[in-house]
Amino acid sequence: MPPPEVGIVTMKPQPLPLTVELPGRIDPVQIAQVRARVDGVVLRREFVQGSDVKTGQVLYQIDPAPYQAALDSAKANLMQAQLLAERYKPLVDINAVSKQNYDAAVAAAAQAKAAQEIAAINLGYCTVTAPIDGRIGAALVTEGALVSQAAATAMAVIQQMDPIYFDFTESSTEALKLRQELETGQLKSAAPGEAKVTLTLPDGTVYPHPGKLLFSDITVDPTSGMITLRAEFPNPDDMLLPGMFAVGRLEQAVAPQTLLVPQPAVIIGPNGAASVMLVTATNSVQPQPIEIGAAVGGDWVVKNGLKAGDRVIVDGLQKVRSGMTVKPVPARVIEETSIAPAAGK
Repeated sequence: MPPPEVGIVTMKPQPLPLTVELPGRIDPVQIAQVRARVDGVVLRREFVQGSDVKTGQVLYQIDPAPYQAALDSAKANLMQAQLLAERYKPLVDINAVSKQNYDAAVAAAAQAKAAQEIAAINLGYCTVTAPIDGRIGAALVTEGALVSQAAATAMAVIQQMDPIYFDFTESSTEALKLRQELETGQLKSAAPGEAKVTLTLPDGTVYPHPGKLLFSDITVDPTSGMITLRAEFPNPDDMLLPGMFAVGRLEQAVAPQTLLVPQPAVIIGPNGAASVMLVTATNSVQPQPIEIGAAVGGDWVVKNGLKAGDRVIVDGLQKVRSGMTVKPVPARVIEETSIAPAAGK
């Protein structure tokens, strides 16, 4: 009888991104609380609740009548103070008016000008505008309501929705372990511009737009032992809402020399120990105990037991035994390894 054919794969080290899944929440990039800056009665609401607004867009109109009157009075006072100062100026040269009186008239004119500017500012505050671009929520006051500068009456809240932040936390112990492995060369750092962050939404779907890691906090929360991280995601369709819970998958490092073995090739014994069948240089079958790590696609990460160049039997395991001679051929059915959703450590 000719030796039976078996499908094999040859072990080849390859770089493997190491990722970790961490829960967190969606936060707006900017949030602005629109508050009253003058006292008065609200005449009109100019926006649609729940709509997108632009910077400078009019939101409310507060009754401007008393502030317009104050501005007109300030203009009249300024004109009178300037006329008096101009009248005194030539009289000072002929000693008809004292220098002290002239200086007082000039100072009064300057104070009147400042009062006019304040009155104009207050009149401008009667028109309440949006300070940022974003999505505006419910109106917090209605027409006819009396708002107060002293109480800083809240009128609306605007949140920037695109882009949007994802804030999550990581154990300081895991972060320290990662740093040590990077320093010893066991792992390579993922380049800042290449580190990938993806999101899984509450319904289990994967958010279609990848994000980028902005920063990792430099302090550890003493109550939880966690470090805060922040990623930024595009949100063109407003799918991500502030306060939403999500799970982030963060690429932290790259294991440069990783061996992956197809899951069908791994034999799990009654005691939980893993092993594979190798084809030796003389084409004989040899069992080999291995230590496996995380699953990556249709493969297992091999921690110990295999080396580059080892030929592992994938097809035909049921017809081989230790020591028999076989005819190795490339495996016909091998689960494709998906490196993109790489396994956590």
